[in-house]
Amino acid sequence: MGQLNDVGEADGWRCWLCDEPVDRDMSPNDPRAASVDTRITKARAKKRKQDKGKLLPDRLAHKSCNTGKGANDSVVPWPDHLIVVDPAPIIAAAERLERKRGREAMARCPTREDADVVAAWLIDRLSRLSPNLKVHTEIATTGGQYLVSLHT
Repeated sequence: MGQLNDVGEADGWRCWLCDEPVDRDMSPNDPRAASVDTRITKARAKKRKQDKGKLLPDRLAHKSCNTGKGANDSVVPWPDHLIVVDPAPIIAAAERLERKRGREAMARCPTREDADVVAAWLIDRLSRLSPNLKVHTEIATTGGQYLVSLHT
């Protein structure tokens, strides 16, 4: 239980996958119970052997979120209320920004207002997904649409 408490405290008792609160006192048999996601996939297992200094940290997840992703790469869904076209995979983009820094195009939006909402949501979500990654957004006009990008 010590590791779970340490990981839960570090993540503010929020599931890193769905971003919903996790109840630390819930029965371990409940799908919404707390679990530790080690974030290791087959592709990362090889890298883990090569680069032991850069392991991904363990993260807090609901038991159902953790079980649902299995050994696959994690997916953070874009909320239905955001109006986006061609949304980028959030975790993959965050990992590239952590590794290489730079810029990642995240989504296109039909209006400036939609782009502003998406930009604010991305900053908020990334602050919990990758707390040590300092990013800001940029919105560019592209052919009648608005491109939202993350920058380190």
